[in-house]
Amino acid sequence: MTAVTDQGRDHGQGHGPEGEGPVEVPAGDVRRWDDGLIARRAAEVAQDRLEAERPPQDEPGPEAEAYAMSGSALRPRLDALRELVGLSRARLDGSTLAEAGRVLDEASARRRLSARHTVVAVAGATGSGKSTLFNALAGVQISDTGLRRPTTSAPIACSWTDGAAGLLDRLAIPGRLRRRPVQGGTAVDEALQGLVLVDLPDHDSAATGHREQVDRVLALVDAVIWVVDPEKYADAALHERYLRPLAGHAEISFVVLNQIDRLSGEAADLVLDDLRRLLDEDGMAVGEHGEPGATVMSLSALTGAGVGDLRELLGRFVQDRTAAARRLSADVDAAAARLRSVYVADGRPGLGERARDEFTERLAEAVGAAAAGQAAEREWRRNANRACGTPWLRLWRWYESTRQLGGLDLMAQVLAPPEEELTARQRVEQAVRQLADDAVDGLPGPWAQAVREAAVNGAKGLPEALDDLSRSAQTGGGRGRGGNTDTGSAPVGPGAGLGKRGSTSVGGKSAPVAGAPAGRGARPPRPAWWPAAVFAQASMTLLQIFGGLWLLGQIVGVIEPGLLTPALVMLAGVVGGPLVEWSCAAAARGPARRYGQEAERRLREAAAGCGRARVLDPVAAELARYREVRERYVTVTEFSTTGA
Repeated sequence: MTAVTDQGRDHGQGHGPEGEGPVEVPAGDVRRWDDGLIARRAAEVAQDRLEAERPPQDEPGPEAEAYAMSGSALRPRLDALRELVGLSRARLDGSTLAEAGRVLDEASARRRLSARHTVVAVAGATGSGKSTLFNALAGVQISDTGLRRPTTSAPIACSWTDGAAGLLDRLAIPGRLRRRPVQGGTAVDEALQGLVLVDLPDHDSAATGHREQVDRVLALVDAVIWVVDPEKYADAALHERYLRPLAGHAEISFVVLNQIDRLSGEAADLVLDDLRRLLDEDGMAVGEHGEPGATVMSLSALTGAGVGDLRELLGRFVQDRTAAARRLSADVDAAAARLRSVYVADGRPGLGERARDEFTERLAEAVGAAAAGQAAEREWRRNANRACGTPWLRLWRWYESTRQLGGLDLMAQVLAPPEEELTARQRVEQAVRQLADDAVDGLPGPWAQAVREAAVNGAKGLPEALDDLSRSAQTGGGRGRGGNTDTGSAPVGPGAGLGKRGSTSVGGKSAPVAGAPAGRGARPPRPAWWPAAVFAQASMTLLQIFGGLWLLGQIVGVIEPGLLTPALVMLAGVVGGPLVEWSCAAAARGPARRYGQEAERRLREAAAGCGRARVLDPVAAELARYREVRERYVTVTEFSTTGA
């Protein structure tokens, strides 16, 4: 194709044979005025002057319609990724979510721009001939070529149609570096309508700024043509820095083996096959057997061999108008792959019923629920003995209890609590640690840390809360059956187990110490038969007293002798008293056991409720948040269109 130059179009003249001077050139003639270095530079100066005097050709007119992805699978993926980032900001550091945030920002920016245009970058190493290929595709000398390296110092764009100004602004390509191609009106040229071709600097340039420009533009374009030559097609810098990390973008990648005119036919096939092998190792499927992947071909930009085939492929690619969506989908795949370690781990995390029951059981042990039930049962029996026992035996027990005050039991009461306090707190801490270990099994690191922090923060006030619970139980805060007070008379539970006075450890469990203060105003309930038992015991006592007085009167001589009858009366009282006491003890065994079990159950439930409110619920909330973000992550990955 011949190039249209602004110099010839403006002046309408050319150079004739030597010595004839300027010759008028018809308006339709499109000869190039490039017969020397000075002429080429003059043309460049004229071109720059004309561009400065008029706006770029793609500036006028409204921007082409933006992408509408409501019916595609990309929109729910982007929405899920946005929700995923929002839910994770309080649990993950900013650097972890930075790439996902960048993808969302770029997706939002691209979706607002032209849907009719496809931006394709031409990238390659020094001397690969990418600028020559760029000019061959445009049909006009746009990008400089030559032996000086690097030749291309800034991205140059060539747009086949209007309406791409927003896209080029996004790439930060100035108006002076925006060009239009020569179009011959062929079917291939029609298919290329909407193509925006960008020639990049060398990705292996010695100039750091050139490499930075390449990386910046590659992150924004819709597709890439990688140009390699027979000498550098296996360059490690290309494969390790670009092709391998961009393996998920294979569907929007073209890998072109240039300069095949330097090879024989057989050698060109061997090099192309080896290039395909390297791409397979990089993870970029080459599109064989119907699998998605990069397009690989060979050509010669200098001679034009194979350039037409590439133009046809680009035409079909541009007319498909899915490159931008496929690029964004690949970016989402890449971002999701980087986030996989913080959202996916082996195992099934969560709190099962077994873990919850074990935690509740450990809290019950720490609070001394079993000992509290035993103490409540003993207290019930003691009340029964006090109400139904013989007065002589009660008097003896009172004497024994007063004699032991200030003895070894008092020493145990004073010395035992600090040791028991340490043991009880250790039990609570162990219960929380075990619960956290069960909950984080299978969780990724950041979420496991969040669950542990929730458990530890909730456990900070747990021993004190259990202690308050015990004090409230000891002071008769709970109610038993029949409206009577709870086991407050038993000084056991968290107050005993967590280091309050009046408790010690018996067999590893908290139990009341003799002489410990009972709950104020707390009395176990009395069954309906107690008044009858008390009346019977009082009757037996009266018989003993009456018989004794009767015998005493006979001994003194006040009453006529007759020992048999008073002796029998007194014997009936002496034998009947213990018999009534034994009968009441046997009858009280069942109610006492039920009373103790009820007291233990209530204390267990209260301790479980306290542990649930302070530890279980916060841990469950963190696990629920993780399940929610995991669902969002699955949504991000399950609709992948790149096979990633």
